[in-house]
Amino acid sequence: MIDLRRLEALVAVHRTGSVSGAAAQLHYGQPTISHHLRRLEAETGSVLLQRVGRGVRLTPEGERLARRGEEILGLLARAEAELAAATSLQSGRVRLAAFPSGAATLVPDALALLAERHPGIRLDLVEAEPPEAHELLRAGEIDLALTFAYPDQPEPEQITSVPVFDDPLHLVTPASAAPPAGPVDLGGYASSGWITGCERCRRELLTLCAEAGFTPAIAFASDDYVAVQSLVASGLGVTVLPGLALRAHQHRDVVRRPLDAHRRVQLSTYGAPPRPAAVDAVAEAIAEVGRAVSR
Repeated sequence: MIDLRRLEALVAVHRTGSVSGAAAQLHYGQPTISHHLRRLEAETGSVLLQRVGRGVRLTPEGERLARRGEEILGLLARAEAELAAATSLQSGRVRLAAFPSGAATLVPDALALLAERHPGIRLDLVEAEPPEAHELLRAGEIDLALTFAYPDQPEPEQITSVPVFDDPLHLVTPASAAPPAGPVDLGGYASSGWITGCERCRRELLTLCAEAGFTPAIAFASDDYVAVQSLVASGLGVTVLPGLALRAHQHRDVVRRPLDAHRRVQLSTYGAPPRPAAVDAVAEAIAEVGRAVSR
């Protein structure tokens, strides 16, 4: 059986990129880290590290074991947190990740509800888009994530998500150019410049345009919803934005029109329930706020 201290040493080398970095992270001496790594190689019968100059790098086998090790240590951290959590809601610490527009709209009202109902719960909040939030869940660095997904996206492995509400998508155009009446026809904007997010984030926009029969000419890219709307307001293009982004901030010189498309806002955890009572309380507060927003 693999010794968890040795697995922890390998994961730390993977995260920091060096034995010295792992020693600093784990507060061990470098000889101790080196000893753990040698013993781990002996236990597994695998070469896990290679010497490169004065440093080391993980072999493919080492990379695989380190990734699994992160999951194992994350589960262990979660188990320890569950055991330590009070069975009542008098106290508890919940680490939450939320995508930016969700953090700006749903989370503040959820925090107000928590302060009213469970003042002993402490919430640590970080901003993270879904892919990063999923990795934080797997590594045990957060307990709960407010994420989103589009209808055709599969659930990531080992992540459990509960839908909160459907967040409608909107075509956003300059207010100076009066939009035609009636339902939105994206095909009418085939010759327009388009403003979108990074390559990872523009997938749904590309899908919608493809369904309308064209490939959008991308003029600018930004993950900042405020900057995107300013570019639109200046007449530099059009875009598609979700409702929560426009709820957080809508530029006075843009017009939004609903599309027949949405993204699913959801609460994600690692593995299956049960969860600590404090985590459930935070999830319920966010879900309640989300249901109110979607009415």
